[in-house]
Amino acid sequence: MTGRQPKRVALVTGANRGLGLEIARQLAERGHHVLMGARTRDSGEQAAQHLRDLGCSAAAVKLDVTDGRSIRDAMSTAIQEHGSIEVLVNNAGIALDGPDHRPSDPRFETVRTSLETNLFGAWECVRAVLPSMRTQGYGRIVNMSSNMASLTLTEDDESPAYRISKAALNMLTVLLAAEVRGEGILVNAASPGYTRTDMSPKATRTVERGADTPVWLATLPPDGPSGGYFYERNQLPW
Repeated sequence: MTGRQPKRVALVTGANRGLGLEIARQLAERGHHVLMGARTRDSGEQAAQHLRDLGCSAAAVKLDVTDGRSIRDAMSTAIQEHGSIEVLVNNAGIALDGPDHRPSDPRFETVRTSLETNLFGAWECVRAVLPSMRTQGYGRIVNMSSNMASLTLTEDDESPAYRISKAALNMLTVLLAAEVRGEGILVNAASPGYTRTDMSPKATRTVERGADTPVWLATLPPDGPSGGYFYERNQLPW
C-alpha cells in the first residue's frame, strides 16, 4: 500500500484579506498546504489561523512584494521549511488611480508605484520560486490581472497606471509561459472581474466567484493551457 501523497505547497501573495484570502481558502479546500503571504507577520498569522480554524492547512509568510530582499528571504525560508513551492498566485496588487488620472497628464509617482507592486513584485516572486518548480518538474503560476488590462476591451482613458501595470503583467505571463514550455510548469493570467474587496467596495461580485478562475488555473492538469488570459474560465482577448 502506498502512503498518502504530500500536499502540494501553494504560496498566495496578499493573502491576508479579500480575494487573496479566498483564493487561499479554496486552494486549501482542494488539498494544498497554503502559505499566506502578507506584509506583516501578524496579519498573515491571523489569516492562516482563520483557515486552520476551518480545518485547512495553512501557514503565514512575511512577504512584501515591493522589497526584493523580503521576497528572496521569504521564498528561501518557505522552501527550506516546506521542501518546495509548487503553486504561486501573484495576487498582491494595488489600484491607485481612477477617472481623474489622464494618460496625457501622468502622475509618474503613481505609475512607478503601480509598476513596482503589480509588475516588478510579481516578477521578483516568479524569479525566486521558479528554480524550485523546475527541480520538481511541476509548477502552476497565476498572475492576477484584470479585464481593464485588455487592449481589445479598453475604450476609455481611465486608470492608466493600473491598466498599464496589468497589461505589462500579461506580457510577462506570455513570455514566462514560452520559456518554461515543456517543463511541467503552466503560467497564466486571470481576471477576477469587478469583485467586492477593500479595493472595490462598491462591486457586487463575490470573492468566491472572483477566486474561481485563478484557483482553476492554479490546479490545472498537465495538459491544461499555458500563456493564456482568462475570465470566468474563458479566454479573454489581449
